[in-house]
Amino acid sequence: MLMDKYFEAMKNVLAEIENTQRENIIKASDIVVESLTNGGMWHINDTGHMLMFEGVGRTGGMMALRPIKINCTIENPTRYRERLGQTFTYDKIDGFSDFVLGQCNLMCGDVLIIGSVSGYNKLPIDMALKAKQMGVKTIAITSVKYSEGLKSAHPSNLRLFEAVDVALDNCSKFGDTLVKVPEINQEICPSSGIGSSYLMWALQSTVIEKLIEKGLNPSVYISRHMPNSDEINGTAKANYQKLGY
Repeated sequence: MLMDKYFEAMKNVLAEIENTQRENIIKASDIVVESLTNGGMWHINDTGHMLMFEGVGRTGGMMALRPIKINCTIENPTRYRERLGQTFTYDKIDGFSDFVLGQCNLMCGDVLIIGSVSGYNKLPIDMALKAKQMGVKTIAITSVKYSEGLKSAHPSNLRLFEAVDVALDNCSKFGDTLVKVPEINQEICPSSGIGSSYLMWALQSTVIEKLIEKGLNPSVYISRHMPNSDEINGTAKANYQKLGY
């Protein structure tokens, strides 16, 4: 069955992550711990499909990881007409990273995770390069194979994995899909979402471990469905607000 092919292929991707990304996960965790224990903040912005939801505010996750949310809505209600010309998304707009970095609370000594599966559009690369100029350490969660098959849309000609301090590779292949379906002449089932989430939780667990080794108590969410969750999360949030981790 197709689901069995998917199960097997996804297991292979996760095994590749385990076998190839351990060293970079440890490097990334060192960067995060160094920042958090010296007054820095840990941010994430994801142009992909999962990390802003999976990595932030989840039970078992760190309160220290804070999202950079971008909302840009144009409203122009009219009667129907055929759209002509190119439709732009914000990750392709020249200079948009200046607006984003100018509006968020990123400062020297902070850490920024940037998620982009393809890693070739202007916004994630520009954010990485300009954040580094601000004295911010940068970590990518991306697909190296996918990016290597694409030409950078950034004037530097860099892909995201080349623009950051540490790149965590979700090990997705070019095109991101896992299972061939000859009957429809397509491949199905992407791996990047689960692979990126796998990296995120591996990173968070390593950061937590390193903070504990320093004798520190990282603030972690518990599910709001658990007994006394409001009190426990409230105490943890107060701890985070005071200490930054």
